[in-house]
Amino acid sequence: MFSRRHPFLFFTLIFSGIIATTIVLVSLLILLGTRGGELAAGERVGIIEIKGVISEAEEIVRNLKEFRENESIKAIVIRIDSPGGSVGPSQEIYRAIRKTIGSKKVIASMGAIAASGGYYIAAGANGIVANPGTITGSIGVIIGYTNFQELLKKIGLSPIVIKSGDFKDIGSPVRDMTDEEKALLQEFVDKTKRQFVKAIADGRKMDLTEVETLADGRIFTGQEAKELGLVDRLGNIEDAVEWAGKLGGIEGKIDTVYAKPKKMSWLRYLMDSVFKIMDERMVTSGGNPAYLYNSNSP
Repeated sequence: MFSRRHPFLFFTLIFSGIIATTIVLVSLLILLGTRGGELAAGERVGIIEIKGVISEAEEIVRNLKEFRENESIKAIVIRIDSPGGSVGPSQEIYRAIRKTIGSKKVIASMGAIAASGGYYIAAGANGIVANPGTITGSIGVIIGYTNFQELLKKIGLSPIVIKSGDFKDIGSPVRDMTDEEKALLQEFVDKTKRQFVKAIADGRKMDLTEVETLADGRIFTGQEAKELGLVDRLGNIEDAVEWAGKLGGIEGKIDTVYAKPKKMSWLRYLMDSVFKIMDERMVTSGGNPAYLYNSNSP
């Protein structure tokens, strides 16, 4: 009766119902088909990606904590494609990995590059898988400055600095660095390098002296790194997932789930992206101590 009295309204309701049902079904299919099947039931290997210059650690540490506390995640793969980055964030992620291996196995998978801070992070895992041609190593610390003193003279600018101590403007781009300042920075770099060496020795169960002989900043291929004991196996991310799954006790087919990015508004996402780019530029342009492999370094 309703369809005869109000045919247009009836058609609209039916059509709206079909559209709504279609949207729900498509949404479910998309969710079920997301990377590694995030809604898949059963035991899984969690994958956390670290890409680009390491300028912050908050999201990676959060992802590690979530996977560590998720009972369905039996092991974790850290996928690294990074030349390294700031000292502090690299150490934070390393510490979070060391904390995680106390309850779950963690395997590091190296992509195109996992050098300096990228390798620092990998060294904290239970095992490391690299491609034969992965750029790795670069164990060391770098601080770089650019001096604009002569340029400022040519354009007639005279910087004026008021400081509270002799070393407050150490590394200033508008004057020459004193011998005392160079010695102070060299001491700082050497201490930070020793922290790097000790972290590798602890994580890889290597002798401190053995690591020290490799910590002159040179890079290695994945093949060379394996021969030196810095890498355990040669292979790709699938090999790393398989290894992690077996260590985690998973039998049969191994499902994977990727760490979810934090939810935020488009404005917050835009602002965070801008700040991240600025942080990366600050790291790569020098002035801050960094576990960083930079082929364009002076």
